[in-house]
Amino acid sequence: MDIPEFLSVKDAAERLGVSQQRVRSLLRSCLLDGRQVGKQWLVSPASLESYASSGGGEPKDHAARRTGPLPELKALSFFSGAMGLDLGLEKAGIHVLLACEVDKHCRKTIETNRPDLALLGDVWQYSAQDIREAAGLSETDDIDVIVGGPPCQAFSTAGARRGFQDVRGNVFLKFIDLLLELKPKYAVIENVRGLLSAPLAHRPHAERGEEWAPGFEEKPGGALLHIIQTLRAGGYGVSFNLYNAANFGVPQIRERVVLICSRDGAKLPHLNPTHSQDGSFGLPKWKTFREAVEGVEALGCDHVNFPEDRLRYYRLLGPGQYWKHLPEELQKEALGKSYYAGGGKTGFLRRMSWEKPSCTLVTSPNMPATDICHPVENRPLSIQEYKRLQMFPDDWQLGGKLVDQYRQVGNAVPGGLGEAVGRAILAHMAGHDVQPPAGFPFSRYKGTDEVSWEAATRKILGLDPADPKPAKKLAKAKPEGLSKPKAKKGVKVKAPAPQMRLFEEEVA
Repeated sequence: MDIPEFLSVKDAAERLGVSQQRVRSLLRSCLLDGRQVGKQWLVSPASLESYASSGGGEPKDHAARRTGPLPELKALSFFSGAMGLDLGLEKAGIHVLLACEVDKHCRKTIETNRPDLALLGDVWQYSAQDIREAAGLSETDDIDVIVGGPPCQAFSTAGARRGFQDVRGNVFLKFIDLLLELKPKYAVIENVRGLLSAPLAHRPHAERGEEWAPGFEEKPGGALLHIIQTLRAGGYGVSFNLYNAANFGVPQIRERVVLICSRDGAKLPHLNPTHSQDGSFGLPKWKTFREAVEGVEALGCDHVNFPEDRLRYYRLLGPGQYWKHLPEELQKEALGKSYYAGGGKTGFLRRMSWEKPSCTLVTSPNMPATDICHPVENRPLSIQEYKRLQMFPDDWQLGGKLVDQYRQVGNAVPGGLGEAVGRAILAHMAGHDVQPPAGFPFSRYKGTDEVSWEAATRKILGLDPADPKPAKKLAKAKPEGLSKPKAKKGVKVKAPAPQMRLFEEEVA
């Protein structure tokens, strides 16, 4: 193709109505085709036309496109991702009318698979009225279910854990505000285990002085307690627990906190398991990796790769083994400096077992500390295997490049867990709650149900009525042994977000 057939970056930017910098970014990310001549980028006109006609490569926000009357059950989904939770609800009989998602690759996934759904983007941009109109609901239409998994990075134990000081943490509060304004009969909130211990405000280690002690807003559990109290103040009954998805037919060990809120003020029972680890409680055993991937090779095998310096160790490992099964003289060599780090390091050089559920899927299966290798083949798990382990349909189309697809599936709520949530809601609607088996171990941890967790958290925060020194008064009195937190000299400490109204009412 001759150079005159191409457009300059300036011309392409004018045609798209974007900056020249944006055009260069599109070229580097292969969303536009072109060539570089010296320091100058030239853009293919055909590629530019294709990009523009597709809405800029990303689906635009739009109202519902359905025909016919509204369904009997009206559900809305927020922070929808690749729709894992929504697909689980569908299996139970609850179909969403609207999806709200900001990630462009997830939006493409939603648009491709569920084109009739209303599709919205940034939750900050919409009022409750906007959401109703997009879903095709009037002011008098009752919303049955709203589900959402607000961004979890702000609370993840693997991250900085800035909680409500993080923009993503504040999105959580925006979601709660929308729930209370839209007033669904039921609300479902899903998040990572770290939410159970997240404080209202987090002070980074670098900003803690030698005499630092956590203030009220920096003590564990404050974030979730604030959320619960806000929902209760809005008239909702709240139950929750930490659930291992393997107990609900998912061939994967994956623990997530799930809150179910009911507008009638009642607390729903905890989810009813369908499987157990050892076949106890009269339930079948957990599903295995082998069961999950049976016949998957016929669908293709699209996967990323391991570097050769890791493959040479994998060739020495069998199904279910990891770095500790290497010859002792190779263990230090394989892990390098990580060998001397704390923790079990179970994510290093990890092959899946055929006869157990998979480990928790992550957003990339070939990162050094979170490898997820096939039981016998010397490669990471394929995207087809990822989908099976998260219970996505084989024909579910994923937007974006392979790395984007891994991220979408790795972040999803597995279908079996979503289905269990849907069954619990439908049972409560019908007036016949189903209680789980007494003493069932929902996860590896104890004390994660709303009753046990709240009792322990209130004690930590000094909110227990039996505590003669409530937390607020302790902070004012500055008793011996509890010094005011100090930051290192020259470091500006961000003030905690003002999320204390309900707490202050209690301790006043």
